Amino acid sequence: MQTQQNDFKHHISQRYNEELEEVRTRFLSMGGLVELQVEDALHALLDLDSVKAVAVQEKDILVNQKEIEIDAELVRILALRQPAASDLRMVMAVSKSITDLERIGDEAVKVGRMAEDLTREGESPRGYMEVRHIGAQVRLMLRDALDAFARLDIEQALTVIQADADIDLEYQSAMRTLMTYMMEDPRYMTRVLNVLWVLRALERIGDHARNICEQIIYMVNGADIRHTNIAHIEYSLLKQRPSSQSDRKET
Repeated sequence: MQTQQNDFKHHISQRYNEELEEVRTRFLSMGGLVELQVEDALHALLDLDSVKAVAVQEKDILVNQKEIEIDAELVRILALRQPAASDLRMVMAVSKSITDLERIGDEAVKVGRMAEDLTREGESPRGYMEVRHIGAQVRLMLRDALDAFARLDIEQALTVIQADADIDLEYQSAMRTLMTYMMEDPRYMTRVLNVLWVLRALERIGDHARNICEQIIYMVNGADIRHTNIAHIEYSLLKQRPSSQSDRKET
């Protein structure tokens, strides 16, 4: 995938190269902050750490600020550079992906708030095993999505997309188990409901990681695979040839 990565660095204008690379760097920096939010939110819940739960919510201010800054830079590049071909795809992909990162941060905040509630009210008797398992998987998905973006690796992006389908199945199974438990023993309904909301937030984080990987594939191959099942995605990628450097308009 190194050839594709180099395609985004070859322009007549060195300053233009630097601007595009700066956008990529800022995106990955924002991604690292969001990844830390998710990690801290899970630790806050599983360890009943209210201090860490508050810290997750405070980090959201920084995440939101990074989204605004990157968005402003993308608008400036569109206005001044008028990017074409793969450069334009990169700008559009980053624009959509920072929205997904910001929403992952929002979901982490929800987990932090549920952690605060459970710290005050006491632990839920059920659901932590599911949170630990699904939480570990979505953290890996997010990490792999950011790594795929850094290396423009569509094979790794596809692996994340496949993992999201597994997360959805595990989430549905956990929901059924916990709903059954609440009906059988309603004494802890509020606490178990908090855990259900945590699982929902984790499932949504997986969805956003998938969205980022869909944008990676679009950025590299120009294939729009949104709203497409995994079998069709794989077939599309087999047929889709990576765009060549010759389709670029130098600015």
